[in-house]
Amino acid sequence: MRKEFQIVIDSTADLRPEWAQEWGIHTVIPYIVTVDGKDYFNYLDGRDISTKDFYNLLRSGKTGSTTQITAFRYIEAWEPLLKSGQDILYLCLSGALSKSYEQSLLAVAEMGKRYPERKVISLDTKSASLGQGLLVYYAVCAQREGKTLEETATYVEGLVPRLFHWIMADDLHHLRRGGRVSGAAAFVGSMLKIKPMLTVVADGRIVPIHKVRGHEKAIEYILSRMEVHKMEEQLVGIVHSDAPELADQLKEKITAKYGNLEFLVNSIGPVIGAHTGPGTVAAVFLGDERLKGV
Repeated sequence: MRKEFQIVIDSTADLRPEWAQEWGIHTVIPYIVTVDGKDYFNYLDGRDISTKDFYNLLRSGKTGSTTQITAFRYIEAWEPLLKSGQDILYLCLSGALSKSYEQSLLAVAEMGKRYPERKVISLDTKSASLGQGLLVYYAVCAQREGKTLEETATYVEGLVPRLFHWIMADDLHHLRRGGRVSGAAAFVGSMLKIKPMLTVVADGRIVPIHKVRGHEKAIEYILSRMEVHKMEEQLVGIVHSDAPELADQLKEKITAKYGNLEFLVNSIGPVIGAHTGPGTVAAVFLGDERLKGV
């Protein structure tokens, strides 16, 4: 039986293509990443540029930049669904990190004029990468439980303030250059092995919050941030930018401390990776309530 509404996402959710297929996500809007003057579409399956190739380019000294999704591209992706009689729930990258959310609202207004009998809800996830991806997972669960479009949107919106991202960056060069981190200047230094720790605050900004020396201390810090929340029977996301061994270490430490949790593990795709750079690892999970700001 056809679903009453379709969940639509963009490639910044950093899902594996098999997850999207299993979850019934058929429309994934690719962002565009530009490296050394060449544009690539960031498809989940890496058909235009793989994550490995992308990070190799960054390590060779190339820089990456990204382009927001325009209202036209949203309309282009959504219109076939609306024409077929389906409503849409779109889960967008944090509006504090990209102007795409603003563009999506322009597209929502236009679709409302063209298809007044249909509904499109664009939700600012105030999240990024697999944090955004976890919200997609929970939206799919709600949809499969029989929740309506509006009920699913309300449910996911209620999870947003409880979704934590704890991030270890190898350095803040890429995030600082792209203007994606608030207060980054105070955390940039040249001391050997200093690892900036970041989080996503309530309004969807990424902020540096702590510094540690070395990867082990970084993992310990992430574990300490998880201690204050109920971690039993959690689905935990682990995401990394071409640092699979570090991601494995983090997963092993979390499992040793909290038991046999369920995990989603994937690479940070080129769009988010253009701003994190290689060597980043993060854990995302549901907790109590995000920091209001730093």
